[in-house]
Amino acid sequence: MSVEYKPDGIVQSYVTEYMRAELKKNDGILKELEEYAQKHDVPIVSPETAKLISVLAHMIRPCNILEIGCAIGYSSIILAGALKEGGCITTLEYDPDAAQTARENIKKAGLSDTVNVVCADAKDYLPALNGVYDYIFLDGPKAHYVYMLDDCVRLLRKGGILVSDNILYKGMTASDELVIRRKITIVKRLREYISALCGRGDLETSIIPIGDGIAVSIKK
Repeated sequence: MSVEYKPDGIVQSYVTEYMRAELKKNDGILKELEEYAQKHDVPIVSPETAKLISVLAHMIRPCNILEIGCAIGYSSIILAGALKEGGCITTLEYDPDAAQTARENIKKAGLSDTVNVVCADAKDYLPALNGVYDYIFLDGPKAHYVYMLDDCVRLLRKGGILVSDNILYKGMTASDELVIRRKITIVKRLREYISALCGRGDLETSIIPIGDGIAVSIKK
């Protein structure tokens, strides 16, 4: 796979390599999906990001999780391990083929009754969605984050956690020197999203420079 941007634009490669060496390796279905993703160039969360979203979920033991951006179901399966007994996950995926692959993987993991994969465009689906979620994982189209923020906060319970992945975008969000011309629009909207996220009075937000950059917000 060719890399068109600086691979250590956020964290120096030796730090990432050290962290990944220390993290416990997955087995079973998660290992299979990691191998599949690498072989087929499918974007999934990095090992250090996967561990962080899992730890955060275990801290609050959510009953209801909303995930925006399912891909092949990798992070859905990770988050399912932190659910309170009887809890469930609603995960949105725009691409029909990816949604079907995710359903098959989730079934293989024995989680069909726990994880509901909805094939929909999140920016259109969210405004009509009702309910209250304990944990929202935002990992869909990066250029749409800013348009989904209000609905994410509306759907999140007080004390709930909103996790936004890829917000530093290989360092491009933080430095014009790293921006690739064809990524300008995405970077611009991610910067708008970060400003909006950090400027909200109803959220407490921290930006964490691991993986591809992750923001963790708690609703006050």
